[in-house]
Amino acid sequence: MSDNKDILNSLYPFTGEGGTKRDMTDAISKACLAKAEDHLETVKAFFAAQNNQVAKAAEVIATSYRAGGRLLAMGNGGSSCDASHLAVEFLHPVTTGRPALPAVNLAADTAMSTAVGNDVGFEHVFLRQVIANGRKGDCLVGFSTSGTSGNLLAAFDKAKSMGLSTIGFAGKDGGAMAKSSDVDVCLTIGSDSIHRIQETHLLIYHILWDLVHTLLADGRWVPEVDETIARTGDTQ
Repeated sequence: MSDNKDILNSLYPFTGEGGTKRDMTDAISKACLAKAEDHLETVKAFFAAQNNQVAKAAEVIATSYRAGGRLLAMGNGGSSCDASHLAVEFLHPVTTGRPALPAVNLAADTAMSTAVGNDVGFEHVFLRQVIANGRKGDCLVGFSTSGTSGNLLAAFDKAKSMGLSTIGFAGKDGGAMAKSSDVDVCLTIGSDSIHRIQETHLLIYHILWDLVHTLLADGRWVPEVDETIARTGDTQ
């Protein structure tokens, strides 16, 4: 019990005995600012080192869309929420005049995930969906804060053999994802904090969305299904 208390006191010193309510308020305020500063430093460090990689990832996605492909996204836990967020950004553009683009969140179908996980193993959850839904020319994007998620790596491996392009979002040192020849571009956030990693992932794919649309507009390419949207400037 004392060990747990020591750990908590080291992480949150303002909760220890002897401090006043004002002391705690001041300490929490300082902790808030410190976390915000850590966020900014993480973001700055990433873009200083990998700005060109973000541009490359945008080109990979735009090339897929220009050829009539789709974006497939995947992730586990909180990263599945990033997969969902990325997909909806392309499906439902919030900027007037930008067309809706096909994107599928492979983590969305709970019946599929639980069936495959129960019957053949969780490592097959995304692999099975890539086999069924992936087409040559599509782009598969995977989110993993550690870069070591086995079910993502299995899906990337299959995707490359099927002719899909692949993009990974990772953290820490990138893990196996950063070293894999099955991942065309790996965007790695050099932080040990899951929060900082996911926050930076969010910023990156918001920027990617904008860059992809810019690249497609420069190529004067609009998918036929969205001609009305492009003409009127309406969004769905």
